[in-house]
Amino acid sequence: MEIHGIGILLKHELKVALKSQKMPIVNIVGAGLAGSEAALQLAAAGIHVRLHEMRPGRPTAAHESGNCAELVCSNSLGSKLPDRAGGVLQAELRSLGCKLLPFAEQCAVPAGGALAVDRKQFAEAVTAAIVAEPLIELVREEVVAVPSDGYTIISSGPLTSDLLATDIQKLSGNDNLAFFDAIAPVVVAESIDTEIVFAAARYDNGDADYLNIPLDKEQYYAFVDELLNAEKHSLKDFEANDPKAKQFFERCLPVEVIAARGRDSLRFGPMRPVGLDDPRTGRWAYAVIQLRKENLQGSLYNLVGFQTNLTYGEQERVLRTLPGMQNSEFARLGSMHRNTFLNAPQMLDSTMKFRSRDDLFFAGQITGMEGYLGNIGSGLIAGLNAARSIGGQPLLSPPRETLLGSLCHHISESPSSSFQPMKAEFGLLPPLIPPVKKKERKQAYANRSDAKMQEFRHNMGPTNTTSPV
Repeated sequence: MEIHGIGILLKHELKVALKSQKMPIVNIVGAGLAGSEAALQLAAAGIHVRLHEMRPGRPTAAHESGNCAELVCSNSLGSKLPDRAGGVLQAELRSLGCKLLPFAEQCAVPAGGALAVDRKQFAEAVTAAIVAEPLIELVREEVVAVPSDGYTIISSGPLTSDLLATDIQKLSGNDNLAFFDAIAPVVVAESIDTEIVFAAARYDNGDADYLNIPLDKEQYYAFVDELLNAEKHSLKDFEANDPKAKQFFERCLPVEVIAARGRDSLRFGPMRPVGLDDPRTGRWAYAVIQLRKENLQGSLYNLVGFQTNLTYGEQERVLRTLPGMQNSEFARLGSMHRNTFLNAPQMLDSTMKFRSRDDLFFAGQITGMEGYLGNIGSGLIAGLNAARSIGGQPLLSPPRETLLGSLCHHISESPSSSFQPMKAEFGLLPPLIPPVKKKERKQAYANRSDAKMQEFRHNMGPTNTTSPV
């Protein structure tokens, strides 16, 4: 039997059990990507969910609304290509009946080979689905402590409130770790000078969905100097007292931090010019900044990889020194905020279950599973295993040969003394046996992942969920 999410296997039996008062309510704390996915999966299975979200009554430093599944850093869920890590993970999630990917596809904006979404539309669509689901009760209140009993999924995210974070720390007996995450600016499209800024896809691969700001050598080094000399935001009190206040997540570094590592660092990082012919010269520029559509209408663009902690005034001044950006207007400026995650290898197993408590699960970025797709996948696994636990059956973790399984393995088996968040990368996977040539390796990883996921789905079997709790 083909599996399209846990709902097909569980829904009928779970609804029967729920009506006979044998099924508990699952509390989910945090309605981000992971919490929303877990809630929709459990509801599809017939389990009553109480989904707690403190926004908008208690805002965060990064969110702009009270919507569920709001994206705050980038609007891209990664590559759609079948031989890229993002594309492989998307395929894995679809095979397990992911609930959020269809909303992303409905709200997609042109982004070449990437799945990028209109953030507002995506969050509104997910919120509407959650509100319309009779088995999900959306509770707008702050949860300040982990419930002492009863099935619970903590998916409070990297901006977990101080009170809840303190309680999690007491529960675990270990310090939470913290790093700092940054957000890129968003510019109004009509304020960009398209006589200079040109549309193109790298190596003409696909549609020209990105705008490109070309810089010659003199312009590039002048821009680097501006970044290095610009005024930065001072840390807030709670951040300044954090012993890890200068620990950045390597995959989301502020551009000024990259620039400080070497004057050519940006040119070989987010400003690499390869494969982008400037139509005015017919050649590659010395460096290029790319802009990606922020919404479906194409009225807003975000600066790809340009997370920053410059003060707002300095952001506007420095970015307007770029070619074609002299009259730019900004719909949102960049910011940096504390991003808290667990020392997961000491606390969680690969099923997302808290090691010392059978009815408690964690999901999302707070686990150290990075990237939007990883967050969604962790919510799916937490929801699946909460349902299996309710039915008294063994919990499951995807095979190590899949990207989702490798992420679950990373957060549960990495050395706890040096644990850092990780997003889906082929480097997490076990080696191919026998070895495969480099140019064929990515596709071989994808093929193996697909085969292992098909086997996993077949072996899952129906879940018995009618046992008394």
